[in-house]
Amino acid sequence: MPAPVVDSPGRLTRLLERAPGGFFVAYAVVASFGAYFCMYAFRKPFAAAKFAEEAFAFDALELKSAIVISQVMGYALSKYIGIRVCSELHPRYHPAALVGLILWAEAALVLFAQSPGSWKTLAIFLNGLALGMVWGLVVRFLEGRVTSELLLAGLSCSFIVSSGIVKDVGRAMMSGTAAEFWSGVPLLGPPIAAWLGQVSESWMPATTGLHFLPFFMLFVWMLAQLPRRTERDVVQRQPRESMDGARRYAFLREYAPGLVMLVGAYFLLTAYRDFRDNFSVEIFEALGYPYAGNETIITQAETLVAVGVISILALLNTLRRSRPGLIATFVVMAGGTALLALSTLALQAGWIDGFWWMTLIGLGSYLAYVPYGSLLFERLMANTAIVGTAVFAIYLADAVGYTGSVAMLLYKDLAAAEMSRLAFFQGATWAMAGVGTLLLALSCVYFLWRPGAEPEDPEPRRG
Repeated sequence: MPAPVVDSPGRLTRLLERAPGGFFVAYAVVASFGAYFCMYAFRKPFAAAKFAEEAFAFDALELKSAIVISQVMGYALSKYIGIRVCSELHPRYHPAALVGLILWAEAALVLFAQSPGSWKTLAIFLNGLALGMVWGLVVRFLEGRVTSELLLAGLSCSFIVSSGIVKDVGRAMMSGTAAEFWSGVPLLGPPIAAWLGQVSESWMPATTGLHFLPFFMLFVWMLAQLPRRTERDVVQRQPRESMDGARRYAFLREYAPGLVMLVGAYFLLTAYRDFRDNFSVEIFEALGYPYAGNETIITQAETLVAVGVISILALLNTLRRSRPGLIATFVVMAGGTALLALSTLALQAGWIDGFWWMTLIGLGSYLAYVPYGSLLFERLMANTAIVGTAVFAIYLADAVGYTGSVAMLLYKDLAAAEMSRLAFFQGATWAMAGVGTLLLALSCVYFLWRPGAEPEDPEPRRG
């Protein structure tokens, strides 16, 4: 089937083609970071609520646990669908697909607000089913460029910061603080404040998403203006063509042992990170940080994590050749999982408090997690002779990873119901530190043993 005709580039696209590399990187990071940041306003605000007043039909599960599991199940299914859709969909359709998925997610949140008790799980499943493909479509704008590591590192920090911020925004909606803010805005502010009031737990997710919808559309439009990859991008980073079934199978067959170890580590890592993310409100409270007096504590912790992650990953971008960059990426990831154990030892010894423990394990888990969606597979694709897109490998790992997240949530409520979430999470921290570090080390050895296909890079870089 012939590819659709590509429209001639607009004025902004032509400007970006001629712009210095630094300007191009800044523009692309702002556009991608903003788009994915806004996506989280449709995915994570519900985690700020407890839903303690409503019951789930199955007594063994709390309603919030059931809601979390349902959204993750939809998200995981979306990742499996995205293995094909995100790797095959022609770039011309990416902006429309992104907007359509977000509108679908918002409609699901409206259904969530109007659904009683157990029926909320169906609505939030539909929400997750829409949102799981957003990451892959955004990555398709950035991958395969000379500066892709820096671009993807900037994008990756969006979900570190946004998760905490949108939960704090959700809590502000429910407490009435958001209405107080709007009351001070001229003209439209007072009627919006009167409409908001103290938003209920059920309506809070949809209301939060609605606030971010115009910004999401703006950032998607900005992404759509990015120019296509240059000839130097293609030479240095391998062709990034859509991957059909034969190419996907060839990639799996060629690198199966290493991929199994990488995906195994990601299976555990996604479950661990997702549990911390979904139950951060409850874990902070168990550590002695109630909402009163700590209204922005989640944002504070995640901002520190984001600064640490982006600083370290930005340094990796200084390694221009793929093989040394791949080695350094594995070192950072294994260092992240090791930090989980070190920070937990420090907490138990009384050297740090609960806030710094949550911050340090957040830094460690994200140092291991973020490269999967950015640097790691970008380096692997550049270091092999496979023609295709890193999004396929990213979505393969994501699909398995979110399956692990569902498994961990079910295990906690069905097999370890007597344990508090804090005690369960601390046990999971030790397991993640041990098994995760081992799998990452073994996969590093495997990919270093395989011969690379790294091209020469004699010229200075450009965006």
